Amino acid sequence: MTSTSSRTVPAHPPLDLHGDLVDLTRALCDLPSVSGDEGPLADLVEAALRGYDHLEVLRDGNAVVARTSVGHPERVVVAGHLDTVPIADNLPTELRETDGTVELWGRGTVDMKGGVAVQLALAARVTAPVRDVTWVFYDQEEVEAERNGLGRLVRDHPDWLAADFAVLCEPTRAAIEGGCNGTLRAEVRTTGRAAHSGRAWLGVNAIHGAAPVLSRLADYRPRTVTVDGLDYREGLNAVGIRGGIAGNVIPDECVVTVNYRFAPASSPEQAEAHVREVFAGFEVTVTDLAPGARPGLDHPAAARFAAAVADLTGRAPAAKEGWTDVARFSALGVPAVNFGPGDPSLAHADDERCPVQDVTACFEGLEAWLTS
Repeated sequence: MTSTSSRTVPAHPPLDLHGDLVDLTRALCDLPSVSGDEGPLADLVEAALRGYDHLEVLRDGNAVVARTSVGHPERVVVAGHLDTVPIADNLPTELRETDGTVELWGRGTVDMKGGVAVQLALAARVTAPVRDVTWVFYDQEEVEAERNGLGRLVRDHPDWLAADFAVLCEPTRAAIEGGCNGTLRAEVRTTGRAAHSGRAWLGVNAIHGAAPVLSRLADYRPRTVTVDGLDYREGLNAVGIRGGIAGNVIPDECVVTVNYRFAPASSPEQAEAHVREVFAGFEVTVTDLAPGARPGLDHPAAARFAAAVADLTGRAPAAKEGWTDVARFSALGVPAVNFGPGDPSLAHADDERCPVQDVTACFEGLEAWLTS
């Protein structure tokens, strides 16, 4: 259900979008919002944003969208998700200093409420951007794709996401990671004939028959593909194997699950054709397939953003090797990059933590791009 009216905010202190960034990040993290339970946080986000006359605020379920309408010829989206994976006794947040580095510890500090704090602070403070901005705060990113709030907005309100370029505030250690690889999962199946293992010669062992499948994987040499100036490393790997029904039965079926990570230069159809070619002669069933996303760094808005970040951090854009929701923007024809505070390798970890300097750097990088 879509609404543009205010909702009743739960009994939590209102978000101070003009206060200290660390305090804002802690306030966001300390209000739990595990996937499916984002409502109270979405209410606070909506209430805070409705306090600013330069923003039009929209809501769909537990996704909140706020946008400027200055009238610039260029519009950009800056997006982030409100949900986290389940808490692991790592809330409330704590500030700790180690070897001169101040870090914020707790669930969501990396994935990705540090990025959401940056978005909210900028949405409030950048009242006259040099390009129109659509701020997107969505739900249920950490669960199965069909529940993803950004996917729901793509399906139900694509006009809300219309833009020339998009930034997703996923953790990147305050560096631009452009686009993302696509991902394909498939089952490669071998068959045999069941028999009692005491009379194995009467059967055909399907697990033994999978040896050529594993051999092809072991011999596979993945490519590195350059797209828009960024190098994407591909990979094809076994991620699971199953077969056999009992300790005294020759198995009549074996299934090897493989995962192909492919550069955004390839379409999903090309990726599937490649996997079928590698496993020619075997039964191949594709079980999951998501396209990658080109970074579009040749777009003027993207080039200016890369320059603003490089001026601040000295770091050039790199490829995003994993899959992220930038692919949903790519499907709309909107090039997108990832840029947010925190080390992605610490996302979902029990010791999840984010350097305060990353939050500050992301704020400053986005602010420079949106105002200069």
